[in-house]
Amino acid sequence: MSQEGLLRPGIVQIRVLDMDESITHYVDRIGLQFVSKEEDGRVYLKGYTEFHRHSVVLREAEAAGLDFFAFKADSQASVDRFRKRIEDWGIEVNDVVAGEQPGTGARIGFTLPSGHRLELYADMDLSENLAPETKNPYIWNVEPKGMKAQRLDHALLYGPNLDETEKFLCEVLDFHVPERVDLPDGTLGIWATVSNKAHDIALVKHDEPGKLHHVAFFLEDWSEVGHAADIMTRYDISRDVGPTRHGITGGQTIYFFDPSGNRNEVFAGGYTAYKDHPPRVWDGNNVGRGIFYYERQLNDAFLSVVT
Repeated sequence: MSQEGLLRPGIVQIRVLDMDESITHYVDRIGLQFVSKEEDGRVYLKGYTEFHRHSVVLREAEAAGLDFFAFKADSQASVDRFRKRIEDWGIEVNDVVAGEQPGTGARIGFTLPSGHRLELYADMDLSENLAPETKNPYIWNVEPKGMKAQRLDHALLYGPNLDETEKFLCEVLDFHVPERVDLPDGTLGIWATVSNKAHDIALVKHDEPGKLHHVAFFLEDWSEVGHAADIMTRYDISRDVGPTRHGITGGQTIYFFDPSGNRNEVFAGGYTAYKDHPPRVWDGNNVGRGIFYYERQLNDAFLSVVT
C-alpha cells in the first residue's frame, strides 16, 4: 500500500556563527516567530502559519551549514514502518530521545547516500500562543513582520551519489520526482516531494557530501517577494539572485545570505504536483532557463557557494 502523504517537512537545524546576528536576521528580517532560547543555546523559531511549536532551530557553531532536515510523519506507527524499510535498505538508523528538542517526541536519524542527515518523528507539541487560530480565525494571530515568512518550505542539498539518493527517497520514503535535470553524463539535480507541492526537498550532484545550498521559506505571493527585496536593500542583506522566477517548479524567488553565509530563499507560487503526472525534464542546453527563467543563464557563484 502506498505511504504517500505520511511525511512533510518538519524541522531544519542550521549552524550559525553569531546567535544575536542570526536572531535579528531570521526573526526581524525574514519574519519567523521567536519561540524560545534554551539552556544549551539553541534558538527555536516558526513561521506564522505553522501550528506546531517550531520548525527552524539555530545552533551556534564554528562553521555554518546544515545539521539535519527532519520530516514529520502522521504517526509513530509510520515512523516505525519507515525505520524497518530504511534498515532493510542497509542504512543504519539511530535514535534521538524524546525531549532532545523541547516539545518534540522521539526521532530517528540516518544518513542519505549524499551525506546529509535526515530525521523522522511523529510528535511535537502545538504552539502555546503563536499558532494560527482555529475558531473563526483571522488570517494571522500575531502580526507578521519583516518578509512575513509563512512556513518552512524546502531545502536544496548538494552531495554525491545522486542516483542512489533518489532511489532511496522514492523507494523507501515514498517521495516522487516531479522535475529533474538530466545531462548526457547523468542526472544533475532532482526536485522531490512527498506532497503535492512542486518540491519538499531538492538535491544537486556535488563532489563534497552533506552540503547545504539553501533553506527556503514560503511567502504569500509575488508582491511579497518584492517586499522581501525591499527589506534586503534597506538592511544591507547580502542578496544573491532575484527577484526572479524559476522555470523548474514555476516559483517566484529571491536568494540571499544570512550573516553566517548560509543561503536563504523566499519562495512563492509553484505548480501542484500529483504522483501520476509525467516528470518535467530539463537538458543541459536549457538548464539556465530552468533555474532562472527570465535571465536564462546561471552564474558561477549560485552553483558553487554552499555551506
